[in-house]
This record gives sequence, C-alpha cells and structure tokens, in this order.
Amino acid sequence: MNPIVSTILISSLGLGTTLTFIGSHWLLVWMGLEINTLAIIPLMMRQHHPRAVEATTKYFITQATASALLLFASITNAWTSGEWSLTEMINPTSATLALTALALKIGLAPLHFWLPEVLQGLDLTTGLILSTWQKLAPFAILLQLHPLLNPNLLLSLGILSTIIGGWGGLNQTQLRKILAYSSIANLGWMITILHYAPNLTLLNLILYIIMTLTTFLLFKTFNSTKINSIASSSTKSPLLSIITLLTLLSLGGLPPLSGFMPKWLILPELTKQSLFIPATIMALMTLLSLFFYLRLCYTTTLTMNPNPTNMSSSWQKNSTP
Repeated sequence: MNPIVSTILISSLGLGTTLTFIGSHWLLVWMGLEINTLAIIPLMMRQHHPRAVEATTKYFITQATASALLLFASITNAWTSGEWSLTEMINPTSATLALTALALKIGLAPLHFWLPEVLQGLDLTTGLILSTWQKLAPFAILLQLHPLLNPNLLLSLGILSTIIGGWGGLNQTQLRKILAYSSIANLGWMITILHYAPNLTLLNLILYIIMTLTTFLLFKTFNSTKINSIASSSTKSPLLSIITLLTLLSLGGLPPLSGFMPKWLILPELTKQSLFIPATIMALMTLLSLFFYLRLCYTTTLTMNPNPTNMSSSWQKNSTP
C-alpha cells in the first residue's frame, strides 16, 4: 500500500477515535465511529486475498448495522426528550438500543458471531488494530452512558460473554481465533462491572490492550498463526519465549501477574452487590480461558520443534565408528 494512503488511513483512525472521545453531541460521536469504520476497511483489504475480502465484507455489514441502530437510538431519544447530548439519554428504550448497538460494535456475546471469523481473515497487524484501537471509541461512549444503562442487561451480556469466550477458545487451533475468544471473555468482565465500578472497567481495558498488543507483536515476530507453528519459537529466541509465556499467563488471569489484578478487584465488588452467582460463574469460566492459554504456553516453551539438521548432526557426532 502507498505510504501516503497508509498515513491518511491511520490518521483517520486517530481522528475518528478523538472525535468520539471529545464529542458530547450524538451526531458528532456517531460521525467519529463512522470515520473509524471507513478508515480500517482499506487496511483490512490490503492483502487482496479472498479471506481478507470476506472478513472485510462481514465487518462492514456488522458495523453498518450497529451504526444504523445507534443513530436510530439517538434520534429516538432526541424525538422523545428533545436532547442530543450524550449524557441526556432519558428514554430507556433508546438506552437499550444504544447498548445493543455498542455491544455489536465491540463483539459482546451474543452479538459476537462476526469477531472470530473477521479476525481469522486478517493479518496480525490489522487484527491488532481491530482488537485494541477499535475498542476505544465504543468504550468511551459506554463509560459516559453507564449510569443510564440497564444493570441487569449489562450483567447478562457480561456473563454470556465470559461463558462463550471460555468455551469457544477450547477447541481452536488458530491463534487469531483464540485471541478473538479471549477478547470476548475479557470484554465480558469489563461490561459486568461497568454499572457498579466504571473505574475498574477502565483499568481492565487498559491492561487488556497492553497484554493484547504484546501478544500480537510476539506472534508477528514469530510469524505464527497456528498453535503448531509457535513450537519453534523457543529455539529462535529463548528470551522472547519467556516473555510470551508470561504474557499468555497474564491474559489468562494467573496470579501474581498483572492480568489477575482486575479480576481480583472485580470479584469483591460483585460480592458487595450481592451478585454471588454471577461472580462464581465468571470465576469458573476464567479457568477455561486459563486452560487454553496453558496449552499455548506448553506449545511455546515446553515443546521442542523437530529439526532434521540438528538431529542428524548430533546422531553422527555420538555414533561410534
């Protein structure tokens, strides 16, 4: 891709997110989300591969549906209350529609169906942008709307996301699909606590972006897209292999790593709100996520990739004449 075109598209991504961050008018916020969507589509299609075209088409249709639903929610609210301000969403129907639209945009269950397929069709660089930067603008809206949203609906979306994120990643062999289900599970934790402690949602989002950024960059360094292709990473660079191990375990939420901290803070907050059953379900589902991360760690650090050259040379060295 032409460097000038790439610069314009990346600048547009930054502009769209910034507009959503600073906007308090629904139309300005919606415009920022649209600029974000339109800027990433050429980046997704730069491979000119059928899988990339299919993933881009699915992403465009999903995001267009979510944007239309969000615009409908804001117009409905303006019609009933006369307010276009983001924090003046008085109509509960409009708030529910806006939450549904934003859940579809970020890939919350049960509106997650597009995320694993789209992420699988992209290269690791564009997948990194989709998994991190594209989450910022919708979460900026959610953090401003959190007092107006239905807590029971948020809780239901969060628990369902942790369940599907845990179960969905168990039988995957593609690293991008595993990271997609990991994203769904982490989003579930953020959404569950959004109504009760939005500062914990923000902390979880920041840590998730840092860990996901590190994971994608490591997989790009190893040029790995499948589980069996990262088995040779320890032979390439032992130091990077150890960093990969710690990052994956942190994403799984294993103490005392940083990924455990938001879960450690969220579970007591849920119990303070007398939500014992949701807290138990989410803690158990985290064990499923930890299981497939442990499988990745085993493949990365404890599996020796067979190398015919080394095997034959060592055999010749040790063989007696």
